[in-house]
Amino acid sequence: MSIDAKSDVHPFAEFWRDETLRDWMEQHVAQAPQHVAVRGPGVSFTYADLHARALALVARLRSLGIGRGDVVAVQLPNCAEFILTYLATGYAGAILQTLHMPYRGAEIEFLLNHSGAKAVVCMANGKDFQPAEAILAMQARLPQLKHVLAVGNTPPDGALPFDAKPDVATLDERPKSSDDFVLLYTSGTVSAPKGVPTPYRKFLANARLSARELEIDSSSILLSAAPFTHLYGLFSTNLALAAGATIALLPVFSPPALAEAIDTFRPTQLFTAPAHMTACLQAGLLNEERLRSLRFLQISGSACPPELAQTIQAMMPDGKVVQLWGMSEMQAGAYHRPNDPLDVRMTTAGRASPETQMRVWLDDAPLPAGEEGELQVRGCSVFDGYLANDEATSSAFTSDGWFRTGDLARMDAEGNIRITGRLKEVINRGGVKFNPADIEALIDQHPSVLQCAIAPLPDPIMGERACCFAVLKPGATLSLDDIREWMTKHEIGKTKWPERLEIIAEMPLTPTRKIKKADLVKSLGDETT
Repeated sequence: MSIDAKSDVHPFAEFWRDETLRDWMEQHVAQAPQHVAVRGPGVSFTYADLHARALALVARLRSLGIGRGDVVAVQLPNCAEFILTYLATGYAGAILQTLHMPYRGAEIEFLLNHSGAKAVVCMANGKDFQPAEAILAMQARLPQLKHVLAVGNTPPDGALPFDAKPDVATLDERPKSSDDFVLLYTSGTVSAPKGVPTPYRKFLANARLSARELEIDSSSILLSAAPFTHLYGLFSTNLALAAGATIALLPVFSPPALAEAIDTFRPTQLFTAPAHMTACLQAGLLNEERLRSLRFLQISGSACPPELAQTIQAMMPDGKVVQLWGMSEMQAGAYHRPNDPLDVRMTTAGRASPETQMRVWLDDAPLPAGEEGELQVRGCSVFDGYLANDEATSSAFTSDGWFRTGDLARMDAEGNIRITGRLKEVINRGGVKFNPADIEALIDQHPSVLQCAIAPLPDPIMGERACCFAVLKPGATLSLDDIREWMTKHEIGKTKWPERLEIIAEMPLTPTRKIKKADLVKSLGDETT
């Protein structure tokens, strides 16, 4: 759909290169083998170390029968093993599928089934969830899943230990830049999955062109508070690998952990969401000295309140607060450049990334600057279609090949965009987006519920939180704890749990019998905050 209808040549093909992750790594190993590639708690790899370990892991994957086109799913925190799996999967010509850390049994099983993953790399043990054991238990229902590789000292029976120690390893087959190598899921939904397969030439072009725009070079140290399993966190990784920079690791976010990582690694670029920054401010952990090493602090994942951006900028006399807007379907779509004016950086999400075009349309017609409409995009990094979902692919593109983002936006005369809302029904909780349709369908099955609807309420820390409006069966009762128990029983990750419950007599409906969620939210009045 993103191909010009009059030509078989992609209109942005001139900006692609014949490049893969292996090409990037070999270039850095040749030019600066001892430059630090990854630093984290108890770990430090040079580019030569990282490349050797990735090659060893490729040999391991090949011995397990994993090769070109096979899907390898990964559910790991921001650790060295994630970086190694990302590189080795790419070297082998396989496809990396990300699974978010909060996902539990039902979500994981559905997504592994949908992707046809042949292997999973996960933690051997977790605090409240045993990933390797859970995935092994579902293996009989997933005929394509052959291997579970567990990171940790005590992998359960049936799982293979993760091992990427340097060894002699050679690769006789190189992947092509036109090969798909990542598979992201837009919201991890269970009823209507939207997998986004993307080839090297699109995914890597976005990072290569953006690294230059964001003034990232080999002297940079990039730290992401966002998970690598999300597009935003993975984008920061690609920026570092494109420039031969250093990746600093924050395995799991908490305000104290982020503060410690900043003090330890002295990053030059920090990638965060509004929820991260709000939590750190409330904990009193941000100050001028702590942020002094930063050339920029980027905020993305959900709309950033101007007052939040201004508060942080006041602590950075030598650095810049910048923002970014992106989607799995295109990676980084728009962002600020460090030298953009202050008012632009505080109140917008920036302008289009290199070789990306944006327009704001309403009723099949362009809108002038300042008017609100749907944000539509095309460019060298925009995906071609969803995995095994022709209906979603067809509706995602306009007749002239522009991707319909589903976001409402205004664009100023200089091309800076401000996201004002959305057409698509997605809840954005601290940068973690999910479609509530699956949770609604699950709650509708509760013995006390006649009908429910989940709508987003504004939240000063997380951006949005989910409120469940429920109509009960005669004589039934329901509490928020009841819903939590229902979610636990059906193995749904906590990030999708409703955080508020409102019992109502009936649903407000349109003439076509669709629930009017905006009316539900309005019915709460000032109680929404």
